Amino acid sequence: MTTAIVSTPQSGTDDLSVWPASTSRLPHGGLAVGGVDLADAARRFDTPLYVLDEGEVRERCRAYRDAFPGDGVLYAAKAFLSRAMVRWVREEGLGLDVCSAGELELAVTAGFPPERIVLHGNAKSPRDLESALRLGVGRIVIDGPSEIARIAAAVGPEERQKVMVRVVPGVSAGGHDKIRTGTEGQKFGLSVADGSAHHAIVRVLAQPRLELTGLHCHIGSQITSAKPYATALRRMVGLMARVRDTCGVVLPELDLGGGHGIAYRPGEPALDIAALARGLRSGLAESCAAAGLPVPRLLVEPGRAVVGPAGVAVYRVLAVKRGGDTVFVAVDGGMSDNPRPALYGVRYAPRLLGRASSAPPVAATVVGRHCEAGDVLAAGAALPGDVRPGDLIAVPVAGAYQLSMASGYNMVGRPAVVAVHDGAVRLLVRRETLEDLRLRDIGA
Repeated sequence: MTTAIVSTPQSGTDDLSVWPASTSRLPHGGLAVGGVDLADAARRFDTPLYVLDEGEVRERCRAYRDAFPGDGVLYAAKAFLSRAMVRWVREEGLGLDVCSAGELELAVTAGFPPERIVLHGNAKSPRDLESALRLGVGRIVIDGPSEIARIAAAVGPEERQKVMVRVVPGVSAGGHDKIRTGTEGQKFGLSVADGSAHHAIVRVLAQPRLELTGLHCHIGSQITSAKPYATALRRMVGLMARVRDTCGVVLPELDLGGGHGIAYRPGEPALDIAALARGLRSGLAESCAAAGLPVPRLLVEPGRAVVGPAGVAVYRVLAVKRGGDTVFVAVDGGMSDNPRPALYGVRYAPRLLGRASSAPPVAATVVGRHCEAGDVLAAGAALPGDVRPGDLIAVPVAGAYQLSMASGYNMVGRPAVVAVHDGAVRLLVRRETLEDLRLRDIGA
């Protein structure tokens, strides 16, 4: 539970604009999220700790549902998945997209209807496809020509599996080369430009055990402008018109994927979801009218934009030292629980938590505990000049692609995840222990 709320910020750098909407300031430099003091949560559950604001997740689900009424909003499970997250998404009326048998089976065993699930993947394993067909997923997205025969052969003689074809529309978008997936020369999808997408569509239509419901594309991640989505939409409608003209088939669904960008630091841009929805619906109606097509059902797949801003990572400072002109603040986590800065240069705005400081801010480099020079969580972070071992550091916008990409590097163990809501905190995912790590090693 929290103590009395105060309104005075800790310092001029204390901007909470990228924190969950429920965030409030407490006396002595504290912060509460979902009515729970983050420092208290860290003391109770230890650090590193990931805190998810259930109310923020649900509100963002509702914002998508309101922006795309009657359309298909699928939460991208790869951003973060747990049994609780499955329940929140289900109760808020969203569908789900998964990328493996592991994600799929966790979702179904947690009560998610399989017919509201879409399976992705550029290299689906036999287990992925077996689980999808056994559990009855709503759609399988075909990513390459070899999957067509594999899926058709696995479908029962009296059954049909609904599928989509993933298309590369030739649109470059995203915050980094490693997360741009709408252009030639990367591993996902089938190209419009070289004809492979159309050829795959023709092959799927010839399979009596497959039902092609539509086309899919995903042009990249961390996109903050609606313009590339509009371009992709026009090219996808153009391909749908060609399928109609050459195959006599009108496809009823168009999935434009996700990649909706969010702000990680104050002042950064974020994609306006309501404006995106209006633009896509308008553009889809215009493009379909020009092509003489009925308007298909529109699907989108947000992940980061749903869960990213709802998460806060809390670390404890282990060491502070100066190296040349740089102040290094080392914490008890790092690239094993958040590899994103090392992978593609993501920048965060960490904050001192749990005590007030009148010391002038310094530009500090917050680093992890791992044996890699690239284990940097935040460079140039504004922290009080008296930051010291034992302090808590909180990093907002930590809900997406951190724990889902976590590793066992240096055998540190992955952090716990807790949910906060209406002043209560509960454990969702327990901390990985040294005993967990030992139990997996059965060699002699």
